[in-house]
Amino acid sequence: MHRGVRLSTLLHGGLSLAACAILSACTPPAPREPAHGLGPRARPADLQGPVKESAESQAIRAYFAKVQTDLLAQGLLRTDGGGRDTPYTDRMLAENFIRIALHDEYERQGSGFAQREVESRLRRWEEPVRVGLRFGASVPEERRATDRARIASYLARLAKITGHPIALADSGINFWLQVVSEDERRALGPQVAEALPTLSAAEIAGITQLPTTTYCLVYALSDDATSVYNRAFAVIRSEHPDLLRLACLHEEIAQGLGLANDSPNARPSIFNDDEEFALLTTQDELMLKILYDRRLKPGMTIEEARPIVQTIAYELLGGES
Repeated sequence: MHRGVRLSTLLHGGLSLAACAILSACTPPAPREPAHGLGPRARPADLQGPVKESAESQAIRAYFAKVQTDLLAQGLLRTDGGGRDTPYTDRMLAENFIRIALHDEYERQGSGFAQREVESRLRRWEEPVRVGLRFGASVPEERRATDRARIASYLARLAKITGHPIALADSGINFWLQVVSEDERRALGPQVAEALPTLSAAEIAGITQLPTTTYCLVYALSDDATSVYNRAFAVIRSEHPDLLRLACLHEEIAQGLGLANDSPNARPSIFNDDEEFALLTTQDELMLKILYDRRLKPGMTIEEARPIVQTIAYELLGGES
């Protein structure tokens, strides 16, 4: 079967990394990964006009189509948000929130990232989130129109859930969202460096040289002193089939708002490594409500936040424990 893994960590210097990746294990076997180095590099992603898809990008498109087919065949990638088969209580909601919003899965070290879950502080946006959506030149116009409408609708939903301004923008952008092909992503280095100037060359390469095992990712930058997010940069593979692409959009944007970790106990949730749910669930919505409740403050520790989180969860679920 296929399992999803999210890399989520508050990095030294106030950078939070969240990436959605896939690993393969057991049965059915993972589809063969496409070969790399096939075909020429495309033009930079911000250029307009039709661009022929490279052989490598075509191979990756076929690979992820097979991944989606296999996941659906296993009953995964649910889009129902959860139901009677996925009950949860206010206590479960509170604990899931603590694990997802106040822990990091990966620790930044001198040589890169090491998997080690550590406690963190509560992080979220305080200023309006202004999302700049950019498509690679290889993305057809009809696909752009569909994705743009879906993203605008999703951002409006997130704004309503959180009570925080979140919307597409043409200026004053602080959350960059790139939908690009394999070739176009490799040309994003200068744009990443401009958007997130504190990233090292190795960290920028982690975006531009994204391994095939990684679906998509988001980097979010917070102020060290306040734990307030002020910049984010997300990359979505344009080769993904429709549902996987939408799943990436749902997860990376939500993670970029402050739900950076995952938990095997969170169900129903997209913040879980089992790929059961593709789209934001009812519990995910409640965790976002908790995150942006004004009784919580950026920078709070687990000890400071826990009693407040428990109170809010009790209020949201009517004391179902």
